[in-house]
Amino acid sequence: MTARTGPRGLLILDRDGVINRDSAQFVKNTGEFQPLPGSIDAIAMLHRAGFTVAVASNQSGLARGLFDRRALRAMHRKLRRLVANAGGRVDRIVVCPHGPNDGCRCRKPAPGLLLRLARHYRVSLDGVPAIGDSLRDLEAAQVAGARPILVRTGNGRRTEASLPVTLRDVEVFDDLASAASALVKT
Repeated sequence: MTARTGPRGLLILDRDGVINRDSAQFVKNTGEFQPLPGSIDAIAMLHRAGFTVAVASNQSGLARGLFDRRALRAMHRKLRRLVANAGGRVDRIVVCPHGPNDGCRCRKPAPGLLLRLARHYRVSLDGVPAIGDSLRDLEAAQVAGARPILVRTGNGRRTEASLPVTLRDVEVFDDLASAASALVKT
């Protein structure tokens, strides 16, 4: 059975650097999974406003042997619990478990994760907000036909400073909370 989206449709979030603190050493366990200020409430607000919130995240730490699927599931249970306690819901989480040189179709900037969500919900990604902090998030959204949105958290400030011409018109917000507020108002 295919899932249905909420009345405002699908909304896709990157994880590390958008929802939680990113780390050059990778986020490997629930103790290291630390939500960014306002991000949990922002996800809850988006859900309450009628968006179906999904997460699409590269997790090459799996391929590198830095953590296993059990640890990843524990981090995602923590995320879902925090969002539920704030009155919201993360409907689906998809990850690319491959390394940067594995040549898969799911690792962003390839659009595979986003296309998987589109198939799951049986929706077009045309105009679907896809919020990320890195160039690869924006490129995946653009290739998939979604609406790329950049946040300045995580790698966002560095990304904003070096946006290619093809992404110069992308919407930019300070953080997930400000992006969510703008999306809820539209």
